[in-house]
Amino acid sequence: LTDYSIILLIKGGNLSSTNSYQELVRKTYGLVGYLILSTLQFLYPFIAMISYNIITGDTLTKVFQRIPGVAPDNVLTDRHFIILLTTIIFTLPISLYRDISKLGKVSLSSLVLTIVILVIVMVRTVTFSLQVPKSENAWIFAKPNAVQAVGVMSFAFICNHNSFLIYGSLKEPTLKNWSRVTHVSVSLAVVISIVFAACGYMTFTGYTEGDIFENYCRDDNLATFARFCYGVTVILTFPLECFVTREVIANVFFHGNLSTVFHIIVTVVIVAVATGISLMYDCLGIVLELNGVLSATPLVFIIPTACYLRLSKERWNHSDNIISCLILAVGVLVMTVGFVLTILHPQECSHGKEMFYCFPSNVSFRNSTIPP
Repeated sequence: LTDYSIILLIKGGNLSSTNSYQELVRKTYGLVGYLILSTLQFLYPFIAMISYNIITGDTLTKVFQRIPGVAPDNVLTDRHFIILLTTIIFTLPISLYRDISKLGKVSLSSLVLTIVILVIVMVRTVTFSLQVPKSENAWIFAKPNAVQAVGVMSFAFICNHNSFLIYGSLKEPTLKNWSRVTHVSVSLAVVISIVFAACGYMTFTGYTEGDIFENYCRDDNLATFARFCYGVTVILTFPLECFVTREVIANVFFHGNLSTVFHIIVTVVIVAVATGISLMYDCLGIVLELNGVLSATPLVFIIPTACYLRLSKERWNHSDNIISCLILAVGVLVMTVGFVLTILHPQECSHGKEMFYCFPSNVSFRNSTIPP
């Protein structure tokens, strides 16, 4: 659905002779649609930036704890200090770039590190899963609140908000080239996500946290290396989201052009506010769920299909029109049901706690109480 939606978005841009998501919606649904989209297009990457900072604070503090001589009360084990440090040294300077194509090598580095992390998670599925007792009813296919997972998946796969930016950065921005890039990218993301999900759940079953690296024991050196790679990956992904939030502000308030001074000011303000919120709130799961159902779902499922259906000159029974209607219906369902379930069944958060199975005596006790 995401793959189809991304291509449909560019088709809509070609039909309306527009070269940005916001221009497309403005031309299709006027000022009201433009403002709704701009709000969603700002909120999604902005909340993503907050979640990336939370992940950075969670993972890198555990990495520094493994350094000899670093005591538990050392400043390097303080998530607030780590978030501020990485923001000032890495994410803010990279976010100040004006040209998104300059982040190409950064994205490639992030992808390589993701593969390394994936291999480590797979290895730990084999070597560590026996130490973790299986939760009750671990292999039930789905529970009533499964729709919440669709929101998280929407969060993971969305790239509609920066599709036009990336499309414009291609050497030959044609629909054929864009379709090929989209198919390869989404397919790779699907494979990586499925392996991550399967290996992570097989290892921890019902104890799986929103941030999977919260599940590994602190004295696990291989997991510590994975945490380091994960933290670097998130730091390198952060600027991509900042590009989008800044572009939305530039389009809404500055007619699409920011002077050098305002470029710096807007970037610093965006990063500072996102960092401030991430310092105050540290539970990742509900952040991903709410961002998925409220921001990602309409950006992926609802708005691109609604625009295409209004612009399309094909007959009503054309395959693109029929599929667009189906995706639109799915989006409305997921957004409505997902939001209600997220409020009624918020994900629990055990941020910063060592899991019970990391203590051998607790594992023995739990194994004796879990029914066969």
